[in-house]
Amino acid sequence: MRLDEYIKKNFDVSRSKAQKLNADNLVLVNGEHKNNSYIVEENDKVELIENKEYIPSKFKAENIPIDIVYEDEDIVIINKPSDMVVHPASGNYENTLVNALIYRYNLDDTNVRSGIVHRIDKDTSGLVIVAKNDKSLELLTNMFKNKEIKKTYLAIVDGVINNKSGTINAPITRDTKDRKKMMVGKDGKNSITHFYVLKTFKNNTYISLNLETGRTHQIRVHMAYIDHPVTNDKVYGKENTLFGQYLHASKLEFIHPITKKEIIVEAPLPEEFIDKLKELEGEEIIWKKN
Repeated sequence: MRLDEYIKKNFDVSRSKAQKLNADNLVLVNGEHKNNSYIVEENDKVELIENKEYIPSKFKAENIPIDIVYEDEDIVIINKPSDMVVHPASGNYENTLVNALIYRYNLDDTNVRSGIVHRIDKDTSGLVIVAKNDKSLELLTNMFKNKEIKKTYLAIVDGVINNKSGTINAPITRDTKDRKKMMVGKDGKNSITHFYVLKTFKNNTYISLNLETGRTHQIRVHMAYIDHPVTNDKVYGKENTLFGQYLHASKLEFIHPITKKEIIVEAPLPEEFIDKLKELEGEEIIWKKN
């Protein structure tokens, strides 16, 4: 595997970002700098240098197209594509949702980052709420805390789930062997996921999910825990395609924090997700919810 491909896969960045990290001499192979075309061998040690000078104090505005599905004076709801990071972080300081919002609203990056009251994973697509002022930020934060915002997800998972619905009540904590991952553990935080089967195929199941809690990687950890990892989840399952995991934050339901009107917003499935469903339907549909 080429070095830039290795960086992309193992450090969860885009290929262009991987190439830039290496070009900036922030990647070492066995203690040395190598070209992006270098072929990584089995026993090679590849490291990403922690270079504090590389981390920008402010994040730049970038003219990145964003899909706005709802907006008023107080909030904006965005349909985030798969492969987009919400917040800039190590290895991802550009091409994030924050960079796009800074450009669109001509705001200071600190205001934008604090306005994002929840997040979804880089390779998860779907709806993200952003507060546009301090009042809506405070109220939305409390609404999430008090579980007053209903979130519905759609996912394709590996294997056939025989039960038509189920609840996973299993505490989630940081993985003891890999701090970047989460795991089910007795010392973890209370975590509850409800799932409902929409279709079953020969080797996969299409489901909807609702969360009672909002732990990091909750759906991905819980589905892997019951031996039905999200399809194409490279961390908790296995990666088969270039598209991210087949997990989509499809619907939000809540009372507007300022106007008190009922807000129901839905985001259509990404094309790649639809194509995957068509591929599975071409194999065999075993069961379908009416």
